[in-house]
Amino acid sequence: MPFDLVASDSKGGAGGTCVLRGCVPKKLMVYGGEFAQAFKDSKGFGWDVPEPSVTWERLMQNKNKELDRLNGVYMKLLNNAGVKYIEGRGTLVDTHTVEVDGKQYTAKTILIATGGRAVKLPIDGAEHAIISDEVLNLPSLPKKLAVIGGGYIGLEFAGIYNNYGSEVHVVYRQPLPLRGFDEECRGFIAEQYEVTGLNIHSQSTPTRIEKQSDGSLTLHVKKKDGQEEAIEGLETILMATGRSPNTQNMNLEKVGVELGPKGQIKVDGFNQTSVSSIYAVGDVTDRVNLTPVALMEGMAFAKNVFGGDPEAQAEYDAIASAVFSNPPLASVGLSEEQATEQYGDVDVYTSSFKPMKNTISGNEARGFMKILVDAKTDTVIGVHMIGPDCAEIMQGFAVAVKMGVKKKQLDRVVGIHPSSAEEFVTMRSPTKEVRDKQPVGSSA
Repeated sequence: MPFDLVASDSKGGAGGTCVLRGCVPKKLMVYGGEFAQAFKDSKGFGWDVPEPSVTWERLMQNKNKELDRLNGVYMKLLNNAGVKYIEGRGTLVDTHTVEVDGKQYTAKTILIATGGRAVKLPIDGAEHAIISDEVLNLPSLPKKLAVIGGGYIGLEFAGIYNNYGSEVHVVYRQPLPLRGFDEECRGFIAEQYEVTGLNIHSQSTPTRIEKQSDGSLTLHVKKKDGQEEAIEGLETILMATGRSPNTQNMNLEKVGVELGPKGQIKVDGFNQTSVSSIYAVGDVTDRVNLTPVALMEGMAFAKNVFGGDPEAQAEYDAIASAVFSNPPLASVGLSEEQATEQYGDVDVYTSSFKPMKNTISGNEARGFMKILVDAKTDTVIGVHMIGPDCAEIMQGFAVAVKMGVKKKQLDRVVGIHPSSAEEFVTMRSPTKEVRDKQPVGSSA
Protein backbone atom coordinates (compact mmCIF):
# COMPACT_ATOMS: atom_id res chain seq x y z
CA MET A 1 0.00 0.00 0.00
CA PRO A 2 1.16 3.62 -0.44
CA PHE A 3 3.74 4.86 2.07
CA ASP A 4 2.51 6.73 5.12
CA LEU A 5 3.92 7.27 8.60
CA VAL A 6 0.66 6.06 10.15
CA ALA A 7 -0.72 2.72 8.95
CA SER A 8 -4.36 2.24 7.98
CA ASP A 9 -6.50 0.02 5.79
CA SER A 10 -5.33 2.06 2.80
CA LYS A 11 -1.80 3.21 3.76
CA GLY A 12 1.40 1.40 4.70
CA GLY A 13 4.55 1.33 2.59
CA ALA A 14 7.45 -0.95 1.68
CA GLY A 15 9.44 -1.74 4.81
CA GLY A 16 6.47 -2.44 7.02
CA THR A 17 5.96 -1.72 10.69
CA CYS A 18 9.54 -2.24 11.84
CA VAL A 19 11.22 0.06 9.35
CA LEU A 20 8.56 2.76 9.07
CA ARG A 21 6.52 2.73 12.29
CA GLY A 22 8.45 0.62 14.81
CA CYS A 23 11.99 -0.52 15.49
CA VAL A 24 13.88 1.94 13.28
CA PRO A 25 12.21 5.28 14.11
CA LYS A 26 11.92 4.20 17.75
CA LYS A 27 15.65 3.42 17.94
CA LEU A 28 16.50 6.76 16.33
CA MET A 29 14.49 8.46 19.06
CA VAL A 30 16.14 6.28 21.72
CA TYR A 31 19.54 7.44 20.48
CA GLY A 32 18.38 11.04 20.61
CA GLY A 33 17.06 10.74 24.14
CA GLU A 34 20.30 9.23 25.41
CA PHE A 35 22.06 12.57 24.95
CA ALA A 36 20.12 13.95 27.91
CA GLN A 37 21.90 11.64 30.37
CA ALA A 38 25.20 12.15 28.57
CA PHE A 39 24.95 15.90 29.13
CA LYS A 40 24.32 15.31 32.84
CA ASP A 41 27.08 12.72 33.20
CA SER A 42 29.65 14.93 31.46
CA LYS A 43 29.81 17.33 34.42
CA GLY A 44 31.42 14.70 36.62
CA PHE A 45 34.10 14.28 33.96
CA GLY A 46 35.00 17.96 33.93
CA TRP A 47 32.74 19.30 31.21
CA ASP A 48 30.80 22.52 31.75
CA VAL A 49 27.83 22.20 29.41
CA PRO A 50 25.20 24.94 29.07
CA GLU A 51 21.66 23.79 29.75
CA PRO A 52 20.68 21.98 26.52
CA SER A 53 17.40 22.54 24.72
CA VAL A 54 15.45 20.41 22.26
CA THR A 55 14.20 21.45 18.84
CA TRP A 56 11.57 18.77 18.48
CA GLU A 57 10.57 19.75 14.97
CA ARG A 58 14.13 19.16 13.74
CA LEU A 59 14.16 15.68 15.28
CA MET A 60 10.87 14.81 13.54
CA GLN A 61 12.05 16.22 10.21
CA ASN A 62 15.35 14.32 10.28
CA LYS A 63 13.71 11.11 11.43
CA ASN A 64 11.05 11.28 8.71
CA LYS A 65 13.67 12.09 6.08
CA GLU A 66 15.47 8.88 7.02
CA LEU A 67 12.23 6.89 6.81
CA ASP A 68 11.57 8.30 3.33
CA ARG A 69 15.05 7.19 2.34
CA LEU A 70 14.54 3.69 3.73
CA ASN A 71 11.21 3.32 1.97
CA GLY A 72 12.98 4.23 -1.25
CA VAL A 73 15.72 1.68 -0.53
CA TYR A 74 13.15 -1.09 -0.15
CA MET A 75 11.37 -0.07 -3.34
CA LYS A 76 14.71 -0.14 -5.19
CA LEU A 77 15.55 -3.59 -3.76
CA LEU A 78 12.21 -4.94 -4.96
CA ASN A 79 12.63 -3.39 -8.38
CA ASN A 80 16.19 -4.71 -8.78
CA ALA A 81 14.99 -8.19 -7.85
CA GLY A 82 12.40 -8.06 -10.61
CA VAL A 83 9.41 -7.91 -8.27
CA LYS A 84 6.16 -6.52 -9.66
CA TYR A 85 4.98 -4.19 -6.88
CA ILE A 86 1.23 -3.63 -6.74
CA GLU A 87 -0.03 -0.94 -4.35
CA GLY A 88 -3.46 -1.41 -2.83
CA ARG A 89 -5.44 -3.51 -0.39
CA GLY A 90 -5.53 -7.18 -1.34
CA THR A 91 -8.34 -9.63 -0.64
CA LEU A 92 -8.52 -13.32 -1.44
CA VAL A 93 -10.98 -14.40 -4.13
CA ASP A 94 -10.08 -18.08 -3.99
CA THR A 95 -7.10 -20.23 -3.01
CA HIS A 96 -5.01 -18.96 -5.93
CA THR A 97 -6.41 -15.48 -6.62
CA VAL A 98 -5.92 -12.07 -4.99
CA GLU A 99 -7.96 -8.99 -5.91
CA VAL A 100 -6.50 -5.48 -5.62
CA ASP A 101 -8.62 -2.44 -6.54
CA GLY A 102 -10.89 -4.52 -8.76
CA LYS A 103 -8.12 -6.31 -10.62
CA GLN A 104 -7.41 -9.99 -10.04
CA TYR A 105 -4.04 -11.71 -9.91
CA THR A 106 -3.59 -15.50 -9.96
CA ALA A 107 -0.61 -17.41 -8.56
CA LYS A 108 0.36 -20.95 -7.70
CA THR A 109 1.46 -19.89 -4.23
CA ILE A 110 0.27 -17.03 -2.01
CA LEU A 111 2.28 -15.73 0.97
CA ILE A 112 0.57 -13.56 3.59
CA ALA A 113 2.83 -11.26 5.61
CA THR A 114 0.50 -8.47 6.70
CA GLY A 115 1.85 -8.18 10.25
CA GLY A 116 -0.14 -6.78 13.12
CA ARG A 117 -1.79 -3.59 14.29
CA ALA A 118 -2.01 -1.78 17.60
CA VAL A 119 -5.19 -2.20 19.63
CA LYS A 120 -6.73 0.07 22.24
CA LEU A 121 -8.46 -0.80 25.48
CA PRO A 122 -12.26 -0.61 25.17
CA ILE A 123 -12.72 2.09 27.83
CA ASP A 124 -14.72 5.32 27.75
CA GLY A 125 -12.70 8.08 26.11
CA ALA A 126 -10.35 5.70 24.27
CA GLU A 127 -10.70 7.93 21.21
CA HIS A 128 -8.59 10.55 23.02
CA ALA A 129 -5.63 8.17 23.29
CA ILE A 130 -3.09 7.52 20.57
CA ILE A 131 -1.18 4.40 19.46
CA SER A 132 2.49 3.77 18.75
CA ASP A 133 2.25 4.92 15.10
CA GLU A 134 1.14 8.34 16.27
CA VAL A 135 3.47 8.73 19.25
CA LEU A 136 6.36 8.50 16.77
CA ASN A 137 5.05 11.59 14.98
CA LEU A 138 3.86 14.07 17.59
CA PRO A 139 4.06 17.66 16.28
CA SER A 140 5.41 18.92 19.61
CA LEU A 141 6.98 17.47 22.74
CA PRO A 142 4.26 16.94 25.38
CA LYS A 143 4.94 18.39 28.81
CA LYS A 144 3.01 15.58 30.50
CA LEU A 145 2.36 12.14 29.03
CA ALA A 146 0.72 8.95 30.28
CA VAL A 147 1.57 5.53 28.91
CA ILE A 148 -0.96 2.75 29.40
CA GLY A 149 0.73 -0.62 29.25
CA GLY A 150 3.70 -2.29 30.92
CA GLY A 151 5.07 -4.13 27.89
CA TYR A 152 8.20 -3.33 25.97
CA ILE A 153 6.54 -0.87 23.57
CA GLY A 154 5.10 1.22 26.39
CA LEU A 155 8.31 1.24 28.42
CA GLU A 156 10.44 2.13 25.41
CA PHE A 157 8.35 5.19 24.61
CA ALA A 158 8.17 6.11 28.29
CA GLY A 159 11.96 6.19 28.38
CA ILE A 160 12.22 8.20 25.17
CA TYR A 161 9.85 10.94 26.28
CA ASN A 162 11.21 10.99 29.83
CA ASN A 163 14.70 11.54 28.43
CA TYR A 164 13.48 14.37 26.23
CA GLY A 165 12.01 16.10 29.28
CA SER A 166 8.34 15.10 29.43
CA GLU A 167 6.76 14.20 32.76
CA VAL A 168 5.86 10.57 32.12
CA HIS A 169 3.36 8.39 34.01
CA VAL A 170 3.28 4.66 33.26
CA VAL A 171 0.14 2.71 34.16
CA TYR A 172 -0.10 -1.08 34.12
CA ARG A 173 -2.15 -3.77 35.85
CA GLN A 174 0.63 -6.16 36.85
CA PRO A 175 2.81 -5.75 39.98
CA LEU A 176 5.85 -5.52 37.69
CA PRO A 177 6.43 -4.43 34.07
CA LEU A 178 7.56 -6.58 31.13
CA ARG A 179 5.45 -9.68 31.67
CA GLY A 180 7.11 -12.75 30.20
CA PHE A 181 10.64 -11.71 31.05
CA ASP A 182 12.69 -13.10 33.96
CA GLU A 183 11.02 -12.16 37.27
CA GLU A 184 14.23 -11.03 38.96
CA CYS A 185 15.03 -8.85 35.96
CA ARG A 186 11.51 -7.40 36.06
CA GLY A 187 11.92 -6.42 39.70
CA PHE A 188 15.35 -4.90 39.16
CA ILE A 189 14.38 -2.88 36.11
CA ALA A 190 11.19 -1.58 37.78
CA GLU A 191 13.39 -0.04 40.48
CA GLN A 192 15.69 1.44 37.85
CA TYR A 193 12.77 2.99 35.96
CA GLU A 194 11.93 5.01 39.05
CA VAL A 195 15.59 6.00 39.44
CA THR A 196 15.43 7.51 35.95
CA GLY A 197 12.37 9.58 36.91
CA LEU A 198 9.42 7.63 35.54
CA ASN A 199 6.22 7.85 37.57
CA ILE A 200 5.14 4.24 37.91
CA HIS A 201 1.50 3.34 38.64
CA SER A 202 1.61 -0.44 39.03
CA GLN A 203 -1.39 -2.63 39.80
CA SER A 204 -3.59 0.08 38.32
CA THR A 205 -6.43 -0.51 35.86
CA PRO A 206 -7.43 2.32 33.49
CA THR A 207 -11.17 2.95 33.66
CA ARG A 208 -11.81 6.03 31.50
CA ILE A 209 -10.28 9.07 29.82
CA GLU A 210 -11.83 12.52 30.06
CA LYS A 211 -11.08 15.53 27.90
CA GLN A 212 -11.29 18.77 29.86
CA SER A 213 -12.52 22.17 28.69
CA ASP A 214 -8.93 23.43 28.44
CA GLY A 215 -8.05 20.57 26.09
CA SER A 216 -6.07 18.59 28.66
CA LEU A 217 -6.77 14.93 29.39
CA THR A 218 -7.46 13.13 32.65
CA LEU A 219 -6.78 9.42 32.99
CA HIS A 220 -8.82 7.65 35.67
CA VAL A 221 -7.44 4.41 37.11
CA LYS A 222 -8.52 1.98 39.79
CA LYS A 223 -5.83 0.81 42.21
CA LYS A 224 -5.51 -2.71 43.57
CA ASP A 225 -7.17 -1.64 46.82
CA GLY A 226 -10.17 -0.31 44.90
CA GLN A 227 -9.27 3.34 45.33
CA GLU A 228 -9.71 5.64 42.34
CA GLU A 229 -6.85 7.81 41.12
CA ALA A 230 -6.94 10.60 38.53
CA ILE A 231 -3.84 11.57 36.57
CA GLU A 232 -4.62 15.10 35.45
CA GLY A 233 -3.17 17.69 33.11
CA LEU A 234 -2.07 15.24 30.45
CA GLU A 235 -1.35 16.44 26.93
CA THR A 236 -1.02 12.94 25.47
CA ILE A 237 -2.08 9.43 26.44
CA LEU A 238 -0.42 6.52 24.67
CA MET A 239 -2.16 3.16 24.67
CA ALA A 240 0.55 0.54 24.32
CA THR A 241 -1.86 -2.26 25.11
CA GLY A 242 -0.94 -4.93 22.63
CA ARG A 243 -1.20 -5.75 18.96
CA SER A 244 -3.46 -8.06 17.00
CA PRO A 245 -2.82 -9.93 13.73
CA ASN A 246 -3.75 -8.02 10.59
CA THR A 247 -6.27 -10.48 9.17
CA GLN A 248 -9.43 -8.38 8.97
CA ASN A 249 -11.42 -8.09 5.72
CA MET A 250 -9.16 -10.38 3.68
CA ASN A 251 -11.71 -13.18 3.05
CA LEU A 252 -9.35 -15.67 4.73
CA GLU A 253 -12.02 -17.86 6.27
CA LYS A 254 -14.07 -17.70 3.08
CA VAL A 255 -11.32 -19.52 1.17
CA GLY A 256 -10.68 -21.96 4.04
CA VAL A 257 -7.72 -20.42 5.89
CA GLU A 258 -8.03 -21.39 9.54
CA LEU A 259 -7.62 -18.65 12.14
CA GLY A 260 -6.77 -18.87 15.82
CA PRO A 261 -8.61 -17.25 18.75
CA LYS A 262 -6.74 -13.95 18.36
CA GLY A 263 -7.40 -13.84 14.63
CA GLN A 264 -3.93 -15.15 13.84
CA ILE A 265 -3.34 -17.37 10.83
CA LYS A 266 -2.62 -20.92 11.94
CA VAL A 267 0.37 -22.49 10.18
CA ASP A 268 2.49 -25.62 10.47
CA GLY A 269 6.27 -25.82 10.87
CA PHE A 270 6.70 -24.98 7.19
CA ASN A 271 4.57 -21.80 7.39
CA GLN A 272 1.77 -23.51 5.46
CA THR A 273 -1.83 -22.70 6.34
CA SER A 274 -4.81 -25.04 6.26
CA VAL A 275 -4.94 -24.26 2.52
CA SER A 276 -2.01 -25.93 0.75
CA SER A 277 -1.38 -23.04 -1.66
CA ILE A 278 -1.40 -20.31 1.01
CA TYR A 279 1.45 -19.63 3.45
CA ALA A 280 1.95 -17.01 6.17
CA VAL A 281 4.93 -15.59 8.07
CA GLY A 282 5.58 -12.92 10.69
CA ASP A 283 3.30 -11.29 13.24
CA VAL A 284 0.16 -12.27 11.33
CA THR A 285 0.81 -15.81 12.65
CA ASP A 286 1.36 -14.60 16.26
CA ARG A 287 4.25 -16.93 17.04
CA VAL A 288 7.36 -14.98 18.07
CA ASN A 289 6.54 -11.40 17.10
CA LEU A 290 9.98 -10.01 16.33
CA THR A 291 11.24 -8.64 13.02
CA PRO A 292 14.30 -10.93 12.77
CA VAL A 293 12.01 -13.91 13.39
CA ALA A 294 9.75 -12.85 10.53
CA LEU A 295 12.85 -12.59 8.32
CA MET A 296 13.92 -16.08 9.40
CA GLU A 297 10.45 -17.44 8.61
CA GLY A 298 10.48 -15.72 5.23
CA MET A 299 13.86 -17.22 4.38
CA ALA A 300 12.67 -20.67 5.43
CA PHE A 301 9.58 -20.25 3.22
CA ALA A 302 11.69 -19.20 0.24
CA LYS A 303 14.10 -22.12 0.66
CA ASN A 304 11.27 -24.57 1.25
CA VAL A 305 8.99 -23.57 -1.62
CA PHE A 306 11.41 -22.17 -4.20
CA GLY A 307 14.93 -23.08 -3.09
CA GLY A 308 14.86 -26.84 -3.38
CA ASP A 309 15.09 -27.42 0.38
CA PRO A 310 11.84 -29.15 1.38
CA GLU A 311 13.01 -29.54 4.98
CA ALA A 312 13.79 -25.87 5.60
CA GLN A 313 12.14 -24.62 8.80
CA ALA A 314 12.60 -21.69 11.15
CA GLU A 315 14.23 -22.44 14.51
CA TYR A 316 12.74 -20.83 17.58
CA ASP A 317 15.20 -21.80 20.32
CA ALA A 318 17.66 -19.28 21.78
CA ILE A 319 16.13 -16.22 20.11
CA ALA A 320 17.70 -13.11 21.63
CA SER A 321 15.60 -10.00 22.22
CA ALA A 322 16.02 -6.55 23.72
CA VAL A 323 13.86 -3.88 25.32
CA PHE A 324 15.25 -0.46 24.42
CA SER A 325 13.86 1.25 27.49
CA ASN A 326 15.92 3.32 29.93
CA PRO A 327 17.70 1.29 31.14
CA PRO A 328 17.58 -1.33 28.40
CA LEU A 329 17.20 -5.07 28.95
CA ALA A 330 18.43 -7.92 26.75
CA SER A 331 17.91 -11.67 27.05
CA VAL A 332 18.55 -14.93 25.30
CA GLY A 333 17.29 -18.35 26.28
CA LEU A 334 15.12 -19.13 29.29
CA SER A 335 14.04 -17.08 32.27
CA GLU A 336 14.72 -18.52 35.72
CA GLU A 337 11.07 -19.53 35.98
CA GLN A 338 11.14 -21.33 32.62
CA ALA A 339 14.49 -22.96 33.37
CA THR A 340 13.28 -24.22 36.74
CA GLU A 341 10.13 -25.69 35.21
CA GLN A 342 11.93 -27.33 32.28
CA TYR A 343 15.14 -28.54 33.93
CA GLY A 344 14.41 -28.79 37.66
CA ASP A 345 18.06 -28.42 38.68
CA VAL A 346 19.42 -24.97 37.84
CA ASP A 347 22.43 -22.96 38.97
CA VAL A 348 21.81 -19.20 39.00
CA TYR A 349 24.63 -16.67 38.70
CA THR A 350 23.91 -12.97 39.21
CA SER A 351 25.81 -9.73 39.52
CA SER A 352 24.55 -6.23 40.29
CA PHE A 353 26.94 -3.31 40.05
CA LYS A 354 27.40 0.36 39.26
CA PRO A 355 29.10 0.70 35.85
CA MET A 356 32.48 2.40 35.92
CA LYS A 357 31.13 5.32 33.91
CA ASN A 358 28.69 6.07 36.72
CA THR A 359 31.26 6.13 39.53
CA ILE A 360 32.24 9.79 39.10
CA SER A 361 29.34 11.06 37.00
CA GLY A 362 26.83 11.08 39.83
CA ASN A 363 24.54 8.76 37.86
CA GLU A 364 22.80 6.42 40.31
CA ALA A 365 21.83 3.81 37.71
CA ARG A 366 23.02 0.25 38.28
CA GLY A 367 23.45 -2.74 36.01
CA PHE A 368 22.43 -6.36 36.41
CA MET A 369 23.58 -9.62 34.81
CA LYS A 370 22.30 -13.15 35.13
CA ILE A 371 23.35 -16.56 33.84
CA LEU A 372 21.22 -19.70 34.14
CA VAL A 373 22.88 -23.12 33.91
CA ASP A 374 21.43 -26.62 33.65
CA ALA A 375 23.12 -28.14 36.70
CA LYS A 376 23.09 -31.67 35.25
CA THR A 377 24.91 -30.84 32.00
CA ASP A 378 26.62 -27.49 32.78
CA THR A 379 24.88 -26.04 29.68
CA VAL A 380 24.10 -22.31 29.73
CA ILE A 381 20.36 -22.07 29.11
CA GLY A 382 19.68 -18.39 29.78
CA VAL A 383 21.57 -15.09 29.80
CA HIS A 384 20.10 -11.73 30.83
CA MET A 385 21.44 -8.21 31.20
CA ILE A 386 20.13 -4.80 32.22
CA GLY A 387 22.24 -1.76 31.44
CA PRO A 388 23.94 0.22 28.65
CA ASP A 389 24.96 -1.69 25.51
CA CYS A 390 23.19 -4.85 26.69
CA ALA A 391 21.69 -5.53 23.24
CA GLU A 392 25.10 -5.34 21.57
CA ILE A 393 26.61 -7.63 24.21
CA MET A 394 23.71 -10.09 24.13
CA GLN A 395 23.98 -10.66 20.38
CA GLY A 396 27.37 -12.28 20.96
CA PHE A 397 26.15 -14.40 23.82
CA ALA A 398 23.18 -15.48 21.69
CA VAL A 399 25.66 -17.26 19.40
CA ALA A 400 27.23 -19.02 22.38
CA VAL A 401 23.88 -20.11 23.84
CA LYS A 402 22.65 -21.28 20.42
CA MET A 403 25.81 -23.39 20.08
CA GLY A 404 25.27 -24.98 23.53
CA VAL A 405 28.09 -23.30 25.44
CA LYS A 406 28.99 -24.80 28.84
CA LYS A 407 29.52 -22.71 31.94
CA LYS A 408 33.04 -24.08 32.36
CA GLN A 409 33.82 -22.83 28.85
CA LEU A 410 32.70 -19.32 29.81
CA ASP A 411 34.92 -19.59 32.88
CA ARG A 412 37.94 -20.20 30.63
CA VAL A 413 37.32 -17.01 28.62
CA VAL A 414 39.57 -14.04 29.41
CA GLY A 415 37.51 -10.91 29.94
CA ILE A 416 38.04 -7.53 28.29
CA HIS A 417 39.01 -5.12 31.08
CA PRO A 418 37.63 -2.70 32.01
CA SER A 419 34.19 -3.45 30.58
CA SER A 420 30.76 -4.41 31.82
CA ALA A 421 30.74 -7.42 29.49
CA GLU A 422 33.63 -9.08 31.33
CA GLU A 423 31.29 -9.70 34.24
CA PHE A 424 29.71 -12.53 32.24
CA VAL A 425 32.98 -14.49 32.28
CA THR A 426 33.98 -13.75 35.88
CA MET A 427 30.90 -15.02 37.76
CA ARG A 428 32.42 -18.12 39.34
CA SER A 429 30.04 -19.04 42.19
CA PRO A 430 26.26 -19.40 41.92
CA THR A 431 24.14 -17.01 43.94
CA LYS A 432 21.35 -19.57 44.06
CA GLU A 433 20.97 -23.29 43.45
CA VAL A 434 17.66 -24.86 42.47
CA ARG A 435 17.14 -28.59 42.87
CA ASP A 436 13.96 -30.47 42.04
CA LYS A 437 12.38 -27.10 41.20
CA GLN A 438 13.02 -25.73 44.69
CA PRO A 439 15.75 -23.33 45.89
CA VAL A 440 18.31 -25.21 48.00
CA GLY A 441 17.56 -24.57 51.64
CA SER A 442 13.95 -23.64 50.95
CA SER A 443 11.16 -25.55 52.67
CA ALA A 444 8.57 -24.29 50.17
